[in-house]
Amino acid sequence: MTIDVRTDRPYRVTIEPGVLGRIGEIAARHKKPGTKAMIVSETNVFPLYGERAKASLEQAGFQVSAFVFPAGEEHKQISTICDMYKALSEAGFTRTDFIVTLGGGVTGDMGGFAAATFLRGIDFFQAPTSLLSMVDASVGGKTGVDLPFGKNLVGAFHQPMAVAADTEALRTLPDYFFRDGMGELIKHGCIADKQLFADLQAGAALHSLEEVIGRSVAIKRDFVEADTRDTGRRMILNFGHTFGHALEKLHSFKGLAHGEAVGVGMVMACRAGESLGVTQPGTAEQVRAVLAQYGLPTEDAFTAEQVVEATALDKKSDGDTLRLILLTEIGESVIYPITRKALLEALV
Repeated sequence: MTIDVRTDRPYRVTIEPGVLGRIGEIAARHKKPGTKAMIVSETNVFPLYGERAKASLEQAGFQVSAFVFPAGEEHKQISTICDMYKALSEAGFTRTDFIVTLGGGVTGDMGGFAAATFLRGIDFFQAPTSLLSMVDASVGGKTGVDLPFGKNLVGAFHQPMAVAADTEALRTLPDYFFRDGMGELIKHGCIADKQLFADLQAGAALHSLEEVIGRSVAIKRDFVEADTRDTGRRMILNFGHTFGHALEKLHSFKGLAHGEAVGVGMVMACRAGESLGVTQPGTAEQVRAVLAQYGLPTEDAFTAEQVVEATALDKKSDGDTLRLILLTEIGESVIYPITRKALLEALV
């Protein structure tokens, strides 16, 4: 399955089993033989897929090196990026060379940010291996790193030259990380595709995963094409993220996966929306039930007051006003400006 993303720099997303063995062939459509390629990956993923990716790239005529960093969101920081810059410099990378991000969302975000900023911009190729990165992080050109006081507060828009999602990699994905990706997949049904949501309720993610990944990527593609720089309608993709990012911050980016946090955030947003009269009554329960069906948490021990306070550095803020993403019903969503005071009142 292929999906074309028509941004200012168009690229193709290939979703198929075994495509990791063809990334050299795909990269060769964009780069000349002899070009340097650096595989950026982490310690859980590289031992599983690094040699396969390296062999494919070398067979296509690329000079391949690797940068492998410790796994975990806690390593998604500027110091890791600086280590990448050092490795790229020592390997003699120029603007004609490229990075291959092999791994999940953390790898794609950081490797993409290094590519966006090293030498003021080099190319990168996304090879996502987690469900979360396949359905969300690898498409759209958002790259970045966390700061101690907020998630993804430093970053850049930098579209990949290609994306290759190998669904065979999901067979080795621990249940925890599969659930993580399901949070974003369910989100796409919530905001834009009532039928996808219904199919997920019916268990589609367990028996036709490649199809639902493709449908999810196509939803994100449509929002990205309409608003590449995330200043308007693309913000709807952040449904659940205002609360989700706040929860990740409160958990110090440990113990609560991104998709899990977004799931809890979606339930909170639906409850706020119902209280405000924006969201159809019963929607929060529908969302809660499908999240629980796929093993995702639906509530958190932090209070509404703590969560709202932790949204202070949310990127969708305008002073004290948040641009909160709410559902009117499953499959339909709106951008809803609201002050933190009014939001707290809607939640308690």
